[in-house]
Amino acid sequence: MTRPLMPKATAVWLVDNTALTFDQISAFCELHILEVQAIADEEVAIGMQGLDPVRGGELTLEEIRRCEADSSLRLEMTKAAADHAKQQKKKSRYTPVSKRQDRPDAISWLLKNYPELKDAQIGKLVGTTKPTINSVRDRTHWNIANITAQNPVSLGLCSSAELEKAIVLARARAGTGSAPAPSAAEGEQPVATPPVTAAPIAVTPGAQPVSMPPASTDVSPDTSDAADDAAD
Repeated sequence: MTRPLMPKATAVWLVDNTALTFDQISAFCELHILEVQAIADEEVAIGMQGLDPVRGGELTLEEIRRCEADSSLRLEMTKAAADHAKQQKKKSRYTPVSKRQDRPDAISWLLKNYPELKDAQIGKLVGTTKPTINSVRDRTHWNIANITAQNPVSLGLCSSAELEKAIVLARARAGTGSAPAPSAAEGEQPVATPPVTAAPIAVTPGAQPVSMPPASTDVSPDTSDAADDAAD
């Protein structure tokens, strides 16, 4: 369940202005029930101004009345507020302080090996900003002399699955998803095969075609007698 923007201030308002049970308020604000009870007893959040969830669009009066009538029900946040809360959760990648000095090395490696990656993809992979990426690309980074290209996966800035996914997406956008055909070896010239053409037959103008006599299968008597004599 998505919690309100300011859980404790919302709990203060619900305690003061509704007949909801501590359990219902605790479930909606994601606070411990003892903390809600302490708010009601003015042991904590003393002087804190309550935040109206109805005015903020997180709840409706109808939803509050519905849950007041049945203590077993739970408050449900409005869809618009829930969608907004989910978008707020999508923050940039957090990079530990010990690894932040490695980000320029990772940026240099990505720019060198995968130029098809967009700056937004690189920033998401290693948790950096576009100005830093541009400074490494233009070699204007303040520590450019000490930057050594290194794989961000080996540096622990991203996983191999995340890197592979980003590369596939970038190549699909660029239309270079298929691997290029292997090129010929250096210094080797391709051998050109000449086309085979049939020699034209010259025909004399006005000449009549020569007809060949049909082959005869009959054997003349003289030839037969000569063959018998040779056999004898």
